[in-house]
Formats: sequence, structure tokens, C-alpha cells
Amino acid sequence: MSKRDYYEVLGVAKGASGDEIKKAYRKLSKQYHPDINKEANAEDKFKEISEAYEVLKEKKKRAQYDQFGHAGPNQGFGGGFSGADGFGFEDIFSSFFGGGGSRRRDPNAPRKGNDLQYSMTIEFEEAVFGMEKEIEVAKEETCDTCNGTGAKKGTHPEKCTHCNGNGQVNVTQDTPFGRIQTKRACNYCEGTGKIIKDKCSTCHGNGTVNKRKKIKITIPAGVDDGQQLRVSGQGEPGVNGGPAGDLYVVFRVKADPRFERDGDDIYYELPLTFAQAALGDEVEIPTVQGKVKLKIPAGTQSSTKFRLKGKGVKNVHGYGMGDQHVIVKVITPKKLTEKQKQLLREFAEISGDIPEEQGSTLFDKIKRTIKGE
Repeated sequence: MSKRDYYEVLGVAKGASGDEIKKAYRKLSKQYHPDINKEANAEDKFKEISEAYEVLKEKKKRAQYDQFGHAGPNQGFGGGFSGADGFGFEDIFSSFFGGGGSRRRDPNAPRKGNDLQYSMTIEFEEAVFGMEKEIEVAKEETCDTCNGTGAKKGTHPEKCTHCNGNGQVNVTQDTPFGRIQTKRACNYCEGTGKIIKDKCSTCHGNGTVNKRKKIKITIPAGVDDGQQLRVSGQGEPGVNGGPAGDLYVVFRVKADPRFERDGDDIYYELPLTFAQAALGDEVEIPTVQGKVKLKIPAGTQSSTKFRLKGKGVKNVHGYGMGDQHVIVKVITPKKLTEKQKQLLREFAEISGDIPEEQGSTLFDKIKRTIKGE
């Protein structure tokens, strides 16, 4: 299935500003976060939204995406004709004429083990402050019985006599272009260059066994959703004495019902009554570091922003602290007593802006007319 256009995923135009992209991401990530949205496809949509934002929020990545799309700058015709696993001109000549010996990999050379990935869900505050946790990972470990050789204890693997330990054999074919020689993986040793006559009873000749291993990791303070931590040497074991691979822990941070996070900054929506906004007040604001007092000036309007400096998240790379932004939302009461309504009418009359009340019945209007209101 082909990937959707990143601009389409976030619902913004291609020429959208950085602030527009950020605003769209914050709205959609909150809407589809798996901890809030329980629909079957919510997690997939959240991952798609996060992936799009990771690319479009950075100028360099965005410029590359605008030019090359999902393929990236090293794909397609611009990527050249060869690569680590590519099929280039040298491979073609090697295949037909038996050349290119320098590109062949020695099957007995030490090789680094495969990397592993582990997805870890943590609480909002655990991501903010960091902590130590123990995780259990299913992984391949070197067999203790044979020390990774795959051979029965007291024996050793032997060099394959069919390929002379190279792991490859020459194959000659007659074609319309003449007789050509190609190289293929040895069928007898499966390309390893070794034959194990007496296999280890524990690992059955694999040299590794499946185990569940407990690993202690330190979650850095300030880690964000989607970021990953590399734990060196905790991947799968190396081959032929090579180093072990690495473990990459990908963090999934749960949403907090009070806060929204954007990078190192935290956003909090503060509900105020009409009286608080008009007359001013001093209110308590929750932050990740505890409650603080905030003075609300008289005449504060809805959407007014206040900044609590240093009350955000510590930068995961150690570059200072973020801030907490408090956004005011003036709440309009839905149910009023008659006395409250009367006081509001008097306020409107003094202000010279008498509204045409939509919720009043004809009987209410006649009654107020008789009273001279």
C-alpha cells in the first residue's frame, strides 16, 4: 500500500507555514492518540500523523520531501547504480564473467548481530522526569552449550569440501551468448562455508537460542513520543565472533488529560467564568512540577495566553527547559437563574447594548414589557 502525501495526512496546503503544520499536528495527534481514541485504526492514523510531522517540521527534511517525495534523495534514478545490497554494473559483470571478487563477502568473517526494536509505553510524567525501568525482551542469545559454534560439545564445525570454505561455488552455463560462469551460494553448507556433522543438542546447530532477557534501561528526562533510545550491545549476538547488535527502545507516551505537549513546551487550557475574566482573579494552575498561582488581570479575553517560564519539559539533549503556556477560555453559562438573567439585562442596559434574547418566550417578553423592563 502506497503512503499518503504528508501534507494530505496533516490536512494542510503544500505552502503551509511551520506554525500551521504544528497546529494541525497538535489537533490531529490529540484526536487520534490511542489512549484517547479507541477506534480500531486510531493507532495507525496516529503513527501516520507523527511520521508526517517528523518530516515536515524540519526545513531540511521538508525540502527533501518536496523534491523527492517518499522515495528520498537516494532512490530512483538519482541514487546511482550500486549499493550495499544493490544490483550495479559490477554485480552484472561479476555474475556473467566471474569477476568482482573483491565484492564477495567472506562467510567466515566476523559480522555484527542484527539490531532489535522494542516499543515501550510510558506515562506522561515518566517522560517528563525520566526514570529507570526494567524491560523483558525476547531475543537470540549465544548458546552456552556450544559457545555459538552450533557443534556438539567436544567437536568443531568442519570446512565445507564442496566450496572449500568459501560459501560459494562456480556454476557454468551454456547460453545463446556462449558459455558463462556465475557464482551461487553453496547448497551443502547453505553459504556458511562450514559443515556441522554433530549438531549441538541445545541449539540444533544454530549457535543461538531464544531467551527472554531482562534489561535495565534509563529513560532520559524530556523524552517525547516516537523518540528512541539505543542500548548498545543488547541486540542479537554477532556471527563468527562479531559484536552484538543494538537494541532500540521506541517510546510511546500516554496522553495527559490536563496537558498538551509540543516539543519542550506544555499547553494548558484554563477555564474562567465571565466574572473572573471581567473582574480579574488569582487562580491555581497545575503544572508538571506542582501548582502555581497566576494573577488574571481584569478584562482578560478568551484565548489570551500567559507564559509560565521554565515550567515545561527539560530538553532531552540538555538544552534548557521549556515553558508552560496557559490559554484562557471564558466559559459562557448555559443555565441562569432569573436573578442572574436580570442582573445581566441591567448590565446590558447600562452598557447600551440590549440584546434580542433568543431563549425568551412571548409570555416572558410581555411580562417584562408590563414591568417596564
